[in-house]
Amino acid sequence: MGEEFAMVVVSVREFNPNKDRERVEGVERICEVGPSGKLSLFTDLQGDPICRVRNSPTFLMLVAEIGEDIVGMIRGCIKTVTCGKRLYRQGKNTTFTHTNSTTNNNIETIEATTKQVPVYTKLAYILGLRVSPSHRRMGIGLKLVQGMEEWFRENGAEYSYIATEKDNVASVKLFNEKCGYSKFRTPSILVNPVFAHRVRTSPKVTVIQLTPKDAESLYRNRFATTEFFPRDIDSVLNNNLSLGTFLAVPTGSYRPDTWPGSDRFLSDPPQSWAVVSVWNCKDVFTLEVKGASRVRRALAKTTRVLDRAFPWLRLPSIPNLFRPFGFHFMYGLGGEGPEGSKMVSALCGFAHNLAKDRGCGVVATEVSSREPLRFGIPHWKVLSCEEDLWCIKRLGEDYSDGSVGDWTKSPPGFSIFVDPREF
Repeated sequence: MGEEFAMVVVSVREFNPNKDRERVEGVERICEVGPSGKLSLFTDLQGDPICRVRNSPTFLMLVAEIGEDIVGMIRGCIKTVTCGKRLYRQGKNTTFTHTNSTTNNNIETIEATTKQVPVYTKLAYILGLRVSPSHRRMGIGLKLVQGMEEWFRENGAEYSYIATEKDNVASVKLFNEKCGYSKFRTPSILVNPVFAHRVRTSPKVTVIQLTPKDAESLYRNRFATTEFFPRDIDSVLNNNLSLGTFLAVPTGSYRPDTWPGSDRFLSDPPQSWAVVSVWNCKDVFTLEVKGASRVRRALAKTTRVLDRAFPWLRLPSIPNLFRPFGFHFMYGLGGEGPEGSKMVSALCGFAHNLAKDRGCGVVATEVSSREPLRFGIPHWKVLSCEEDLWCIKRLGEDYSDGSVGDWTKSPPGFSIFVDPREF
C-alpha cells in the first residue's frame, strides 16, 4: 500500500527480520524517546527490533519505506485483559422451616454468595512508533498507525491504546486529533537509581520469594479484577525474564522455611502485606541519556566515587546513565493493610539490591496516579514521569460484556496492572 506525499511514495509493510534489521536499528538510534529537549533518552534494542513485543501472545511490526530506505516503524500486540468487573452469584436463595425444642416453625434463609469476577476484553497496544527526524510531518506516522489498526481489527481486538508523555505534543496530536484516541488514564512512571551501596531493609519485614504457581494463585485471587490484568498471567510469571515474585509480611507471621502456600496464606493473611514481581528488561534492551552537559556528567561521577569510597555513609549516588544501562521493572505491585506502604518500601529495597547485584542502572515501576501504595515507592522526581498519558480507542461496534459497556468512558479505579512484556 502506498501514498504520495509531494511526489514521494510511502509504502507500509510487515517487518522482515532478514533484510530490515540493520536499517530499523539505524532509525532507532536517531530517534529519542519522548519529547525533544536538552536531555533525551535513546534505546538500544541489542539487535532485536521486536524485543519489546515478542513475549506477547500475538504481535506484529510494520515498517514504512521510501524507495530502499526505511523511514519509520511501529509495533503492536494483542492480549486479553480485565476491563471491568461484575458480581457473580453462586448458589440459590433457599427458604425452609424447621422445629426444635425452643422455637416452632422458624423460617431460615440461606442466601446465595456473591463475589466480584473480572470482565475481559481483547486489547491491542501500540508501542515503539518511530519516524526518522528527516521524514516527519509527511503523514508517515498516521499511515503506520492506520496499518496497525487494520491488523488489530482483523484479529478481533475491541480496543487499542497507546502510552505517551503528556508533554509529547506531536504524539498527543497524532493520536487524539488524527487517529480518534481519547485520553484515558494518567499513571506515574516512578524511577529510582541503583546506588553503589546496598539499601537496608527493615528487620520488621520478612520477604518471601513465591513460586510461579503460588504467585499466580495470589494474583488471580486478589488482583484479577484490577484494570489491565492479563488473563495469561501464568505466561508472564513463567517467562524467563521474570526474576521472581516477592511477598513482604510482618516478621514473625510467616517465614520462607514454613511457607504454607498462597491458598492457606490468603485464608488467614496478616493485617498488612504486599507483593511485587520483577522483570529483567536489562536482557532485552538498554537505554542511554544523551545531551547532558559536562558539568552534569562530572557531578554524577563525583557522587559515584564518594559512594564507593565511603559506603557506610550511604550517600545517594547517581549511576552512569550517560552510557547504555539496563534496568529492572517492578510489576504486579499490590497489597493490603494499614502498613501496606511500609511493606512496599521493603520490597523496593529488596528489588534495588537485586538490581545492584545484576548490574542495573535504575529500577522502575508504573502505577496508577490514585494508587495508595505509591507513597511507599522510593523514586527520584528528576528521573520519573509523574503523569504518563494512556489514550484509548474503541475498535469494535459490540462489547464483550454488556455489564461494562464502553470501557473508554469508564472512570479510573485506584489501581492498574502494568504488563511488563510491553514496558
